[in-house]
Amino acid sequence: MAGKEDPLAEHLRKVAYRAASFASAFGASEEAKLAGLLHDLGKYGDLFQARLAGKERGIDHWSPGAWQALMKYKMNGLASALAIQGHHIGLQRAEKEALAQLNPERAEQYHFVGLRLSDPDGNKLIQRFEADGLMLPHFEFSLYDGLKAPPAAAMIDVRMLYSVLVDADFMETEAHFKGEYRESGLSLSPKDLLGTLMEYIAELRRKSQAADNVNQLRSDLLEACLTAAEIPQGVFTLTAPTGAGKTLIMLAFALKHASLNHLRRIIIVIPYLSIIDQTAAVYKKIFGKDAILEHHSLTGMRMSKVGPETRFEDMDDEDSRMIRLLAENWDAPIIVTTSVQFFESLFSNRPSACRKLHNIAGSVLLFDEVQTFPVSLTIPTLATLSRLAEKYRTTIVFSTATQPAFSALDEPVKRYCTTGWKTKEIVSSHLGLFKRAKRTSVEWPENPNRPMLWQELVGKLSVCDQVLCIVNLKRHALHILDDLIATGIADIFHLSTNMCPAHRQIVLEEVRQRLEKGQPCRLVSTQCVEAGVDVDFPSVFRALGPLDAIAQAAGRCNRNGNRNVGQVLIFAPEDENYPDGAYRQAAITTRMLLKQFGPRGMDIQNPALFETYYRELYKLTEPGLQKMDIQEAIQRQDFVELANLYRIIPHDAVNVLVPYKQDEFNELIDEIHKTGLTRHWINRARPYSISIFRPRRDACIWQNIERIPVGKEGEADDWFIYLKAEHYDNLKGLVPSSAMECLIG
Repeated sequence: MAGKEDPLAEHLRKVAYRAASFASAFGASEEAKLAGLLHDLGKYGDLFQARLAGKERGIDHWSPGAWQALMKYKMNGLASALAIQGHHIGLQRAEKEALAQLNPERAEQYHFVGLRLSDPDGNKLIQRFEADGLMLPHFEFSLYDGLKAPPAAAMIDVRMLYSVLVDADFMETEAHFKGEYRESGLSLSPKDLLGTLMEYIAELRRKSQAADNVNQLRSDLLEACLTAAEIPQGVFTLTAPTGAGKTLIMLAFALKHASLNHLRRIIIVIPYLSIIDQTAAVYKKIFGKDAILEHHSLTGMRMSKVGPETRFEDMDDEDSRMIRLLAENWDAPIIVTTSVQFFESLFSNRPSACRKLHNIAGSVLLFDEVQTFPVSLTIPTLATLSRLAEKYRTTIVFSTATQPAFSALDEPVKRYCTTGWKTKEIVSSHLGLFKRAKRTSVEWPENPNRPMLWQELVGKLSVCDQVLCIVNLKRHALHILDDLIATGIADIFHLSTNMCPAHRQIVLEEVRQRLEKGQPCRLVSTQCVEAGVDVDFPSVFRALGPLDAIAQAAGRCNRNGNRNVGQVLIFAPEDENYPDGAYRQAAITTRMLLKQFGPRGMDIQNPALFETYYRELYKLTEPGLQKMDIQEAIQRQDFVELANLYRIIPHDAVNVLVPYKQDEFNELIDEIHKTGLTRHWINRARPYSISIFRPRRDACIWQNIERIPVGKEGEADDWFIYLKAEHYDNLKGLVPSSAMECLIG
């Protein structure tokens, strides 16, 4: 029966058993068992029993178990102590002073989160623990060795132990309240799935309208990946031209590699929400929806509470805790997720974010479009991934047409993980894929200091029946759109993130149909069209910007090789502003190379050019000296500060439901006022929402948006409703003049 009484000893046994089972994937079962047995030791205290009777509140029942792990196991108990302490309030700090706060004598005088210990007498708690027939395990070596292991490696070791504890605790708590255990996810059957995938790829080849040489290139790439899958586990790069079919081919590598190495799952990490849906949809079509778990940041929500802010949530109420921790634990054979979800979980200190991390062990991690990764975060990130490959039977694949020169950062990475960053390339240079894939002629400006005026650009676009123009900023796109409309020309289309996903999808479908039928089509877009969007234009205009972005833009030109040659024209824009500092630095590096090598030396089909580009970019940006606050937090083993600082997207973004389709919009409004913010509502609303930087307090947009209610206590902090339907334009998306400073970049 749901909600029945569950003896404490039984709960501790169950959590310990489940945590040990999870940790067997990386050889830490006994240590995980320790954490499971001690995580709720404080519940043996009299004050906690009084809390159960409704006579007390604000009781700390986790610190006593953490302190016992430290006292009885010394350094071998440190990771367990951190995991136990953090299973309610999040991982804290592996510093001597922070650990001393667990001492019951000190905590009785001053508790660092203002609670009371359930009982300061640890001996009494252990006696009650043993009287229940419980016994602490023995083990000689801890997963964590903070004295010998470099800091980033040591931190992921703690998170792995933390992950098995919080996931085991959550699952047992959930089973207690529901009266039954959830069904386990499907197991990965890589050999069977590979057979299914190969049949699907063969069918695609039979139906392909691409040129014979393109199909042969894709076949050669597939064969290279299947051969490389036999190489022992480690860190790989997959460098292949755009349009080569990497999305499916790298999955073939992963399935064969998983079969040969008896791995448990495959995790595909994609940088953009705009393409995760289409990738997941393809995989579901091939393998069935039950085999695929789609997980990304929009499935979560944050609370803005009514009244004074508090530093920590009150997690005493187990029922409320279960609801707050309800999140996927990646118990599925194939996971498709975003870079934000994956990496910010990897560096998080929160139970809900970390509970899935143990399921990364024994997996293949496929990172698509890795050139998009922020340079400023590369050192700690590469070090953490290197530790996963070194210690947790994880194979890592970095896939892109424009492979960053991360190997140049091997020495800085070694400061945080001894294995550094050494990779194996899947595709031999002897295949000559990039030369064979040359489908475009790229024209660079002879003088990058001479900008092309918008009027001149619009004139060139006007004489092209089918053309894609990609610019660096949203306001540039809107300027060009207005000028094109003023010429009286028809068949104009637009893509940007000011348009909700449902809107962008409809535009892309019409654009593709027009391209296939040979009808006029002029698409003006921001960079959102460059990665993972399958369009095939005869001509592409691209504003001078990062070299990798230019190569991605060229990949939208003559993509299927059905024309003799596609035309790509790079122009220096009239306005040289860029979205952010990192983008600007990358654009400056491209301009510098253009001046150094001249237009003839800027062959984007030459991987050596990108090696030079990234090395020069690293000289300019000095990744080892960026985000020093993050690096210092890692050196201090400060999980709290690191979680606060590590952000893939540096700006605080919020989600806004927009009035694109009025009927759907009205239905969603009605539902939200009846139910408040729910996971079901978020899934329905996502296609009709856009993300914007959190507006300043004095921004005009606050006149046009309202917060979404969450239950009876408060409002969502990151979900809003846009109130004025007239501000959503069928061509441009959401562009009200009063909100330009928030939406137009």
